[in-house]
Amino acid sequence: MTEGQKKIPILNLYLDDSGTRHPSKKPGRMPAHGCDWFALGGVLVRDEDEDEARRLHAAFVAKWIVTAPLHSSEIRSQNEGFFWLRDKSKDEQAAFYEDLYGLMRDAPVTGIACVIDRPGYNARYAEKYTENRWMLCKTAFSVIVERAAKFAISQGYRLRVLPEKCNKPEDAALTAYYRELRSEGLPFDAKNSGKYAPLTKDQFAATLYDLRFKAKSSPMAQFADLYLWPVCMGGYHPGNRPYRRLLGDGKLIECLLPETDHATLGSKYSCFEGVVRKE
Repeated sequence: MTEGQKKIPILNLYLDDSGTRHPSKKPGRMPAHGCDWFALGGVLVRDEDEDEARRLHAAFVAKWIVTAPLHSSEIRSQNEGFFWLRDKSKDEQAAFYEDLYGLMRDAPVTGIACVIDRPGYNARYAEKYTENRWMLCKTAFSVIVERAAKFAISQGYRLRVLPEKCNKPEDAALTAYYRELRSEGLPFDAKNSGKYAPLTKDQFAATLYDLRFKAKSSPMAQFADLYLWPVCMGGYHPGNRPYRRLLGDGKLIECLLPETDHATLGSKYSCFEGVVRKE
């Protein structure tokens, strides 16, 4: 950087995944809500705001003497690292969950995701592409990174992408998708994606700053985990209480966008044509 040039600030995109990424693999035991999705999502946070988010996280875990990562499914089911919640009174449990929501609300982060309905995906593509269908993570990663990059550009920021570590094959796949975006742009058919005004490969190269994988112990990775489930549920059940509260408190990407841009720049709900949404 030469003298007089202003350093471009960084927007961080912390990502977690949820659901089964293989299009034809059976998901196993279905959750009580009965929804079958694959999603990549989490939170956007300005680099300069991370210290405050981490401070709030540290205060919460100290207050409740939490030793396990804040993992959404364990907290909801009161299992594994949060089995101790079962020994608390109903009032104490309610206080814990309210404090947890307060942490999500007060942290300087914004929720965003790409959620793919697996039955809808297979209904759309199974006959045409049979066994040549993409892994769902390729679609989800490309979509969410582009939408986050567009938001970063609108704010005068560059984008750092920080997925949670999974395993070597899946981490290698995300690394390949990231490099492809920088070198070739979006992998989608240009005719079908033209209506979304896709970023060019040069725009991706100029905006995507870095890719780093984070462990579950990362406070910011835990924020991504906490946000992803309610955003996923919002596609199936807009009246879901955590989703509705986050939306009402201005904590989701749609809250920062004009309503006309929600479909193209907000969280993406893909292949939801056959989904009957609950109110």
